[in-house]
Amino acid sequence: MIQDKQVNPNMMQRPIQRRAQETSYGLTPKEVLAIVRRHIFLIICFTVFGLIAGGASWALLRKFAPKYTARTLVEVLPPIDKDPMDVRGILVNQELQYGYRVSIADLMRQQSTLMDLLQSDKVKETNWYNSFGQNTSEKLQGAYEDLEDHLRVSPSRESNFVVVSMTCGSSKEAALIVNEMVDLFVNEHGDIKKKEALGKLAVYNARLEGVQRELDNTERLLASTRESIPSGYLDLEQRGNIRDTSTLRLDNLQIQQDQLALEISQLRGIILSLQRQAKGPITEQVENLIETDPIMVTLAQQKALQESQLAGQLAKFGENHREVQRIQDQINEIEARREMRRREIAEQVRRSNLANAQDRLAALLQQFDELNKRKDEAIKQKQDVDRARVLYEQQKKTLNERQALLDSIKQQIEKQRMIADDPETAKVRKVGPALEPREISSPRWEFYFPGGIFLGFLCGLGLAFAIELLNDRVRTPIDVSRYLNIPLLGVIPDADEDGQVRDIGLCHVVRQAPYSIMSESYRRLRTNFELSHQQNPSKVILLGSGMPGEGNTTVAVNFASVLAFGGKKLLLVDGNFRRPGIEDVFIDQDNKENTQQAHKGLGDFLTGESTSQEVILSSPVQNIDIICAGTIPSRPSELLGANRMKELIDEQRDNYDYILIDGPPVLLVSDTKILASLVDGVLLIFNAGSTHRGAAQRTIRELRTVNASVIGCVLCSVKSLKGGYFREQFKIYRRYQPIQFTSTA
Repeated sequence: MIQDKQVNPNMMQRPIQRRAQETSYGLTPKEVLAIVRRHIFLIICFTVFGLIAGGASWALLRKFAPKYTARTLVEVLPPIDKDPMDVRGILVNQELQYGYRVSIADLMRQQSTLMDLLQSDKVKETNWYNSFGQNTSEKLQGAYEDLEDHLRVSPSRESNFVVVSMTCGSSKEAALIVNEMVDLFVNEHGDIKKKEALGKLAVYNARLEGVQRELDNTERLLASTRESIPSGYLDLEQRGNIRDTSTLRLDNLQIQQDQLALEISQLRGIILSLQRQAKGPITEQVENLIETDPIMVTLAQQKALQESQLAGQLAKFGENHREVQRIQDQINEIEARREMRRREIAEQVRRSNLANAQDRLAALLQQFDELNKRKDEAIKQKQDVDRARVLYEQQKKTLNERQALLDSIKQQIEKQRMIADDPETAKVRKVGPALEPREISSPRWEFYFPGGIFLGFLCGLGLAFAIELLNDRVRTPIDVSRYLNIPLLGVIPDADEDGQVRDIGLCHVVRQAPYSIMSESYRRLRTNFELSHQQNPSKVILLGSGMPGEGNTTVAVNFASVLAFGGKKLLLVDGNFRRPGIEDVFIDQDNKENTQQAHKGLGDFLTGESTSQEVILSSPVQNIDIICAGTIPSRPSELLGANRMKELIDEQRDNYDYILIDGPPVLLVSDTKILASLVDGVLLIFNAGSTHRGAAQRTIRELRTVNASVIGCVLCSVKSLKGGYFREQFKIYRRYQPIQFTSTA
């Protein structure tokens, strides 16, 4: 079950420390494609089933529950009322017309219109209406709900029409309902528009009488005013330039005064800011002037030169050297001179800016006083002119307004009379009756067949991802990275993936099938392990697993073999008293001379019945010595925690390059925790076919509670998956293998 990602040995050349890795729970596109490839048959089956289900649904509905849709058009005229006296056409914005058609469609579908349609005698006689119940209330409620679902009123965006359609089980009744709907709405809408025009006509007639009375009163007041005004002021009606010039002059003076006041206010704010800046920190503007000062530039160059020399001297002599101290003193002196020059420039710029701003403020205040005098003169001149003509202009303006209003009202009265008699006042008119549809509108195969295929595909795809995501085993290197948060040092494929090890015991793979894929995986484990511990080597390693049967002994024996073949001297200790396995792997039970010796092991040493020299046995593999489990003690946990176990490890630490201990399951007995406290590091074994994520996480958590150093893990019994990296790698390795045999020979 191996996918695309695997440990890169080149990335394992520095010590692996316990650290929090970045965890990403999202699926990459390649992982998604791999899941689809693994379950492609399931997805295809569901897709075909969806196609069949969609086709069957289409056939049954077409035979037993067909639907017919009748349609007709309603023309909607432009929403702007046309002037009957204007023979020219009116251009109306397209969006405005479309919005009006949308409002007409909403009116046709509103509740009151639908209820009026259901009150029609022709509609009540249809089978469609009578199919919704026995009593009147049930029929009315059911028919209204069906109208909301199947009566469509769609405004056209490009043309001046609204499409009205109805879908039901009878083609004749669908056409009847559509025609009744259109007739009802067009007639009611026309009556409403005519009533609106007649109501406006009555309002305009009443308004005409009132304006006529106001006009007569205004003419009498104007005559009286003309008599009371001196004749000299009547000439002001012909001298409009005097008033315009005075007004323009006053406006210009006001604008100048406002601008000057704003400038004075801003300048005062600037002066306050400059006064605060004189006591505060140096601003960015002043800082820019300081940086462009030639003296500051020269000092900066000198400082950079000294810092360059200081860096060279530091690398050569160190911090406490006399030459380094001298250069550092020179840099401090240059920095002090820069700071002094910086304060001088800042003080000069601040004083200069403040003096200039104060001089500018005095000049602006003087200009402001002069503008005030000129403004007072202009106001007086304007008041003299306005007083001479305001009374006459007011009366004349009122007379003109009343006359214009009177003419406008008369024109509107004539228009409303013409509008009330115009047949286009309703703004909607029926184009033609709806005909009985000849074709079935529902079901449509264009929807059911593609829809069935799509839904079947989605169900198959969803089931495929559910199968993958609900599997909580640690199956791939990606699962180790995501959920376990420890380094992955090796990936051992399942025996079924390698044809060269089918007749070989898994504990003897490295020795009896050296060119198999599994042997190469163990050699990669050795390489990753050695490169990752070059700086801080771990000599005493405990190999443990969470639960029994996860391949702990198999990995321990093969790992020891590849280390031994690499020239390392090892001591392999069987620390699993509950289920020992090292003796069965290395001790030849047919050799009667060694049978008695094979029973001496770790248990005999811990109980004091044997010495370390008596329990250490030579194995058939060069550079590997073993300590079997021996006599099983009654209290293995207490014996493992005693001093004799620690003494054994300390005694043999200098005699071997590595000491590997095959430990019992972490989650079943406490022996592994005791051994973990005595070794340099723990290498965990996880089985891709049986180890669950929760068990693996608990295993790591149990070890870390006793401060054990988990140096990494090995994922064994890994099967290749479709779309995974190792499936292709196995093929390439098998083709490459004969070349390797030739080169080795």
